[in-house]
Amino acid sequence: MIIQPKIPIDRLIFRMGYARRPRFWRGDVVTLGTEDDLPQALTRAFIRLATRALDQGLLKGYQEIEARLPVLRGRIREADQIRHHWGRTIPLEVRYDEFTVDIPENQILLAATLRLFKLPTTRHKQRAALQRLRLQLTDVTPPSARPTWTPSRLNARYQPALEIAELILAGRSFEQRAGDVRVTGYLFSMAKIFEDFVAVALAEALKPYGGRASFQYPTHLDDGDLVDVRPDFVWLREGRPVIVADAKYKAEKPAGFPNADLYQLLAYCTVLDLPVGHLIYAKGNEPSRQYTVRRAGTRLVAHTLDLSLPPADLLACMGALADRLMAGVQTLARRP
Repeated sequence: MIIQPKIPIDRLIFRMGYARRPRFWRGDVVTLGTEDDLPQALTRAFIRLATRALDQGLLKGYQEIEARLPVLRGRIREADQIRHHWGRTIPLEVRYDEFTVDIPENQILLAATLRLFKLPTTRHKQRAALQRLRLQLTDVTPPSARPTWTPSRLNARYQPALEIAELILAGRSFEQRAGDVRVTGYLFSMAKIFEDFVAVALAEALKPYGGRASFQYPTHLDDGDLVDVRPDFVWLREGRPVIVADAKYKAEKPAGFPNADLYQLLAYCTVLDLPVGHLIYAKGNEPSRQYTVRRAGTRLVAHTLDLSLPPADLLACMGALADRLMAGVQTLARRP
């Protein structure tokens, strides 16, 4: 079974990537056909970009190695030597730097290759291409946890492939058994993709105004600090919250609690002492409108974002939204 999003795949992948590394995902990094489903789009893009990266040879780098050896190499780890081999000269507990292909960049490519190889949606020709990548990465150790890497001049040729690999690894793996049939695959949360994108894109758009963003801003509802609350997005100036926003792919409507998003946002505004709060929805799920709370006067503003827009237009919309939010802050600041 393939679950497909309602928007073009290339737009979805752009939002996934931008939320992770906005400076990299400002152009059309990956060219995809509009007919692709998400697993196929990611598989095809990864094979093309990883093949291009590895055709020039595997990237090498220095890794710190800790080992037990019969001869001295590098430096002795004195504490470990005394603890494990008191009174003996060999073996030696050592630490040394090795120039190797077993570095995070190659481990990430290998992890993505192995995940795609297991997917039932991967086609025969794609499995052959993935097998070639596995052979090229033979000397690389499969990571037990996802490695981290930092963009640099040295790994520039790897960066497009690494970005796609991280999107592949970000999907949640699942395995289900029905009778004698085992189903393996992976899922992406559309709500999480939307919320992450909005938070990062809004932070980038607000940077020219000065201040900093806090995602999942930690605070409390009560004076006794017993009830945690964590707004999706808070913009701070001189350490003080001036904007609060919550991103919602769809309105939350738990049974018996209609308009839960509004109640939640009102709580955020009250706790942060802000007269205005913002809800950001995916267009088509909720209308744009404004609510003024009786007696309190707090304004709760619902905005919508058209996810079908091309990347440049979508970022322009986020810029316009940031301008409106900051205009409200400046208007309040001018009041006596």
